[in-house]
Amino acid sequence: MLAFVAGFRGFSSVLLILTLFVVWFFRNPARKTPETENLVISPADGRVIRIEETTSDEQPGATFRKISIFMNVFNVHVNRMPCSGCIRFVRYRQGKFLSANLDKASALNERNTIMVRMDDGREIMTVQIAGLIARRIVCWLTEGMEVRRGDRLGLIRFGSRVEVFLPLGSNVLVKIGDKVRAGETPIGELI
Repeated sequence: MLAFVAGFRGFSSVLLILTLFVVWFFRNPARKTPETENLVISPADGRVIRIEETTSDEQPGATFRKISIFMNVFNVHVNRMPCSGCIRFVRYRQGKFLSANLDKASALNERNTIMVRMDDGREIMTVQIAGLIARRIVCWLTEGMEVRRGDRLGLIRFGSRVEVFLPLGSNVLVKIGDKVRAGETPIGELI
């Protein structure tokens, strides 16, 4: 507004467009989460870019089914809980800022790992991964919190990746290339 009043009409137009983009980027729409007990829901809006059987440094000796979701700058960036339970730990790790759609970003980039223990004792791990432009991971959870599937857990600013580690015997309900919505799209089924 001040730029417009001061006579910088072109500059004020650029500032207005930038302001509108930032407001649109941080949108936080309501979502309708499925209530079926054994479903694991997508924690992020985006596209499934990888599904694999893997291990994790966070749980040595355990093998998981990992689903990787890439969020571009046009996706909603508020992340949601894929399952209900108690937060066992939240661990932040510094790292690089490679493009989040690269396989090596999963291992090298800045990340925040959230482990949830469900009522039946099974654990689901969600990892927020920063990307090339995303330089800030925000997590609103702390150890010991009780959470429900679909609850907001945090956000990653300006493009990133979120991974979900399911127990090995789980059914994966998505395939590479599928578009998913945080808090709504079932991505796995616990058996």
